[in-house]
Amino acid sequence: MSKQQNKFQEASSRTIHVAITLLISVVLAGTLGYHFIEKMGILDSLYMTVITISTVGFKEVGDEPLSHLGKIFTMGLIFTSLGSLAYIGTNVARFVFDGELTNYIKTYRVDKKIAKLKNHVIIVGYGRNGEQAAEELKENGVDFVIIDRRDNVITRIRQNPELLYIRGDATQEDILEKARINNARALIATTPDDADNVFVVLTARSMNPSLIIISRASAFESQMKLKRAGATNVIMPERIGGQRMAKLVHQADVVEFLEYILLQKSRDVSLEEVPCKILSEKFLGKSIADLKVREVSGANIVGIKISGARYVFNPDPNMILSRNDKLFVLGTPSQIMKLQKIMESG
Repeated sequence: MSKQQNKFQEASSRTIHVAITLLISVVLAGTLGYHFIEKMGILDSLYMTVITISTVGFKEVGDEPLSHLGKIFTMGLIFTSLGSLAYIGTNVARFVFDGELTNYIKTYRVDKKIAKLKNHVIIVGYGRNGEQAAEELKENGVDFVIIDRRDNVITRIRQNPELLYIRGDATQEDILEKARINNARALIATTPDDADNVFVVLTARSMNPSLIIISRASAFESQMKLKRAGATNVIMPERIGGQRMAKLVHQADVVEFLEYILLQKSRDVSLEEVPCKILSEKFLGKSIADLKVREVSGANIVGIKISGARYVFNPDPNMILSRNDKLFVLGTPSQIMKLQKIMESG
């Protein structure tokens, strides 16, 4: 958040607080004044104060007219309340018409939703990379919350009522706590400043050691720094973009085919991870061939990650499976779902 925006919000909050305090003070002073000057009860004194500052013109309480001191006090109360009510009305109207009330209500609702998040993803920075990450997570039904400190970005985010966001600096622990980092599954740092990403990664890793952290890097030398800071993976968009351009020169069809599988929006076919921890007892100690993947589901196993360490592409059908393995399956969503059910039920 910019210093100018901070000052503006602090001034607005202070103005509203002053207005409320002023109104309470006028009512309290009027009530006590009538109570001690005219010897009225507290309720009657409050009634006299309300009809005086609201200028409704009702008759004063009691059969006896006000004393000279009471009349002077009433005139002073009227002049004081007119100025106070004008100040209060002006600032309340500005609070409403300047959009501050709307933003406050939106922020309150967003904060309530964020407080319920579990197993979600935190996106730090909502530039081009952050926006693309948000779209991908949304398409796959993954909950996420965005952290950004730029005023123009927050204004843009607020235009989409479905987005959850926090205005602030993600290098600060209180902001990450507000994003429920201890309940998150992953964090994606997409800011263009490598130093900011390093601080975000360091802070996030210290707060949640089991968190998956994906960070963007602009400079090649920042990769190792981010890794040492605790990043699980480091992505260099410029390097990937350059490699893709070069591949399109001599392997255009291969690139487009892979993009169709991984990035296409129709979801006719997809490459999915299927963990072997869902394997039923029947398949434990059995080979890939025993699953009969192609025959029973129509999907294809194109790779396997053995015990979370080694990758094998186009694995041998005779390879024995364990619950620590992870399969990479190519097929339609229905085919992959069918395979998962077979693996679970045996």
